[in-house]
Amino acid sequence: MSKAKIIDGRAIAKRIIAELKRKPKPKKILAAILVGRDHASISFLKQKERVAHELGIRFKLHKLSGLPSEDTLLRLIKKLNRDRSVGGIVLQLPLPKKYNRDRAIAAIAAKKDVDALRSTVFVTPPAAAVVATIVRAVHYQLRGKRAVVIGRGFLVGDPVAKWLASRRANVTVFHRNFFDKKLLRGADFVVSGMGRPAFVKGDWLKQGAFLIDFGYGMKSGKVNGDFDFKSCARKVSFITPTPGGTGPILVAELFRNFYHLTGTPHLSSTID
Repeated sequence: MSKAKIIDGRAIAKRIIAELKRKPKPKKILAAILVGRDHASISFLKQKERVAHELGIRFKLHKLSGLPSEDTLLRLIKKLNRDRSVGGIVLQLPLPKKYNRDRAIAAIAAKKDVDALRSTVFVTPPAAAVVATIVRAVHYQLRGKRAVVIGRGFLVGDPVAKWLASRRANVTVFHRNFFDKKLLRGADFVVSGMGRPAFVKGDWLKQGAFLIDFGYGMKSGKVNGDFDFKSCARKVSFITPTPGGTGPILVAELFRNFYHLTGTPHLSSTID
């Protein structure tokens, strides 16, 4: 029997979406760009499209199949920047290796960057917002806690580490392929976004730790996060499952950003 409280990401996402439904509906389009046919990317875009439909928001997916030139991708981004009917742009990552990710991100207009990839001036990075939302939902106090973030990526690791530090946690960031198990075992709060399915085992963790899992991958034909859920759930106090944990909240927070960018008044902020 699991000792951990399993964080229901779907229930949290529903509450965010219910809040958005009470606000004026954005009249502009949320445009998404998919390059290639990455399985996880397609799955995430389907989630975004489903939520857009639920909120009554126009969602337009631009598929660039056949791996066209980088200039073709940049021209599409710039076209969407100029299009006044478009209120937000989602560049679905990761891009295939032939493309310069940073160049593509830099091309997105800051006021249409719903993922806060190039700027955090207008909106909050969704991963940081997810952690903030979960922490608030369970009334967890981060000040003075020892926090470990596994993975230094700019989508999860970097924004989450910065937010945890702003909450006065003592933060250590590990590279996805090299980390100190002794330090990990002493952590009160662990966030992982390294993308190594079921990699972190329960006996590597502190009794009663709080785990938030952004990992997503396939192992033995099943979707898994970075934490080996069965062994970790016996050891910790809180854990997010995969699927059904951070993913639905990420999508909901992205739409909260879209509402902010399109000027919805009196919308609560995830991070205060």
